Amino acid sequence: MSYMKFSTKYILISALFGLLMLGTGCSDSWLQTEPTDQASNETILSSTENAKKAINGLCKLMTMQHGAYWDYFANNGEGTVIQYYLEYPGRDFNYPLMSPGWSVIFNNKYTQNVTSGYCAYPWYYYYSIVGNANTIIANIDNAEGEQNEKDYIKAGALTFRAYAFLRLSQIYCDSWKESNNGATEGIVLRLDESTGDLPLSTLAQTYEQIYSDLEKAISLFKSNSNITRDSFYDGSSVTCYPDLNVASAILARAALSKNDYQTALDNAHAAREGRDLMSNADYKGGFFKSNSEWIWGTFNDAQETLYYGAFLVTFARNGYYATKNHYHVCVARDYIDAIADSDIRKGLFLHQGTFLPEGKTINDVLDTETSSQVGMFTEDEDGDEAYNKAETYIKENFPDMSATPYNAYTSLKYACEGMPGIGSIPLIRSSEMLLIEAEANYFLHTNNPTLAQNSLIALNKTSGRDPNYTCNLTGEQLFEEIAKYRRLELWGEGHSWLDCKRWGIPVVRKTFTEGGNYDASVSGTFGYVNGECIKTFWKWSIPVGETDLNGSIK
Repeated sequence: MSYMKFSTKYILISALFGLLMLGTGCSDSWLQTEPTDQASNETILSSTENAKKAINGLCKLMTMQHGAYWDYFANNGEGTVIQYYLEYPGRDFNYPLMSPGWSVIFNNKYTQNVTSGYCAYPWYYYYSIVGNANTIIANIDNAEGEQNEKDYIKAGALTFRAYAFLRLSQIYCDSWKESNNGATEGIVLRLDESTGDLPLSTLAQTYEQIYSDLEKAISLFKSNSNITRDSFYDGSSVTCYPDLNVASAILARAALSKNDYQTALDNAHAAREGRDLMSNADYKGGFFKSNSEWIWGTFNDAQETLYYGAFLVTFARNGYYATKNHYHVCVARDYIDAIADSDIRKGLFLHQGTFLPEGKTINDVLDTETSSQVGMFTEDEDGDEAYNKAETYIKENFPDMSATPYNAYTSLKYACEGMPGIGSIPLIRSSEMLLIEAEANYFLHTNNPTLAQNSLIALNKTSGRDPNYTCNLTGEQLFEEIAKYRRLELWGEGHSWLDCKRWGIPVVRKTFTEGGNYDASVSGTFGYVNGECIKTFWKWSIPVGETDLNGSIK
């Protein structure tokens, strides 16, 4: 794969003009007083109105394609990171028809290939966010406009920067568990518009900066509580803009990654304020449009389509790949079949109960061996009977889908509102915050499991997602219950690999013979061998474009 040489030095000084243009037309008056090639960042950010558009540009960076030189994947911001870096190498996402060809990504075999576009893309993408956020932070105080508006904009830029730093640390650094309390290498912490060489920080210093940015953002949001993102920003959906809930949620995530459970607990609870869990009807609606539960999400509609590079082209049950190419993304068989039938979330996958005829076995109705075909219904009487049962289930519950050669265990969670994959993506939901509260309380209150149990009951039973749910588990069984429902609730949203990484457990994928449904090319145990951490599975190397151009990185 081809790559370009770039460094944080040059990513960070990319013209903010281009970012601003993502959120505005060319009729704005400042464009007519100074040629674009002479427009300085101070001019572009000369008013709070322009700065608001720059924040909108940061939102757009999360859902646009970034350059054509990463040849083999869509490089579309958050969707690409979730798909290729956080779900493919995890233990719950399966892509039977494509996994043999993508096995090097599923198995994280490119993490040390520093000239690869796969290695480079998250570095480039997240430092693009950092650089443009730095420009806003550096110039907003001198902009024309009300002070409370400038503070609100600065809080948003700080939130974006902290989020980018957190993602970079999760992809390119050790887990906290493997870092000797943060003593191992972190990332480049560029905090201004400077262009000189900068060394890597430690991981501890990286988290200190993430905390600092978010604590400042939270303080600014709170001191300007008369402003809300609904009133401040224009657009049909404002879920893509950061606010107090978003900053609190990112801090909760960061603290959980650092095993700082009290900070995680406090901020997860704060992040849920005013963000009620969605209804069961919304839950089955396809996860492409924001609702009460979405704390933060991308925005995409027919006017801003990414065509065949969109996340939902692959993930949506009615997206282009599922409908036209019959490429269905799937869930791990051994996991989903063990979930209670009373749980509506189980019904978002073609689990065994939706297709297996009475008296038949998995081996009777599915191809369990042919590479790229594992999980397809066999072309015989038994397979036809199972397929027809699955099709009846889909027609009754998901009328937006077209008849297609389904895989067993196909995901029905995501949908799109239009071809080839139009729709938004949830980035943070209140459900995740409840799960963070459960996990934090588990570790903080080992002698009082009720607190963690109550969070699980609120998520699962009170919400109506499983009306039969109960929880009286304690000790290690309670932790496993929390992990179980993180896997179910957050499937396909970018948590599978990261959770295994921070918990220090291997990724295990099983073939049909072993009770799973993975192709042999991506099955096995990854990340730990005989208890030893295989760091190359968990940590991407810094791309050569950075090390060649930044003399302070050895």
